[in-house]
Amino acid sequence: MPHIRRTAPALIAASVLILAACGDDEGGGSGGGDASDYPNDDINLYVPYAAGGPTDLAARTIGSCLEEEFGQTVIVENREGASGSIGMQAMLAGGSDGYTLSLIAVPATATNPLQGEDVGYTNEDYIPIAAVTEIPSVLAVGENSEFSDAEAFFQYAEENPGDLNVGVPGTTTSQAMELRRMAEEYDVELTLVPFTGNAEMTAALRGDNVDAVFINSSQDVLDNIETGAFVPLAVSTPEPVDYIDAPTLAESGFPELTNSVSVFGLAAPAETPDDIISTLEDAVSTCLEDEATIERLGEQYVPDEFVGTDAFQERIQEIVDVYGPILQD
Repeated sequence: MPHIRRTAPALIAASVLILAACGDDEGGGSGGGDASDYPNDDINLYVPYAAGGPTDLAARTIGSCLEEEFGQTVIVENREGASGSIGMQAMLAGGSDGYTLSLIAVPATATNPLQGEDVGYTNEDYIPIAAVTEIPSVLAVGENSEFSDAEAFFQYAEENPGDLNVGVPGTTTSQAMELRRMAEEYDVELTLVPFTGNAEMTAALRGDNVDAVFINSSQDVLDNIETGAFVPLAVSTPEPVDYIDAPTLAESGFPELTNSVSVFGLAAPAETPDDIISTLEDAVSTCLEDEATIERLGEQYVPDEFVGTDAFQERIQEIVDVYGPILQD
């Protein structure tokens, strides 16, 4: 069930109960106190991707709000590399006292350990705290493309397997996984070209180095759509979105391809005390009701219903169930 957002009085009451229940517990906080007075020191928040992208924006926005909520400094540090694994390793090395967190980008975070390679963590090594943003993917071509709509694009792809090159943000992302499923389940084969993020993909499309991109529809992409530099062909959500004028992949003949929605959220190492996870979960919920935070994140990207720890974990398990068999083939 989705987590129900709490009002300010409820948060105060919950905090009192936590303090009363946990007053005698030992905690491992870097401030030296027990878990009941968390946080009492700086919090390190790792971003496992480069500065300037949607993950970085989500981390810095929520980090700024948590500073206000907690009255403690949140230090945001980019540790990009290895499809996000380096940042995850940095978080796990910081210990489970709640003072070292990471932004995670699902599905990539969840699919990395499924590839049969040692990425330094498993999906049991971290606890998803709460989703911050949900960003659907959009399949787009350049303004000079011969394809004006999804029907023409996919008809050509079906008749000419592998001829069309499509940029994706990495080999383990939902974009790459969904296009692999398109080939396996619908016999529509595209050649995937992995990039490190939106900036590289945008340059490749505008330079005619790829025929299309399947990309997170973050604000930079929406800006390119608005100027006409990108022409959207299809979106990845189960239902159409009101800010992109394009049909869904499901409407375009691929009813099962609805999972390419990037969810950016907070995570902590496994074994982090439950009351600290709850404190962080409640704080994120409060932040996502703050008008300034919503404006910075983009109202269209803030989940309509708050996705707390349990719902976030369920989302990750769905990804593992759907993409695991593909990655392990």
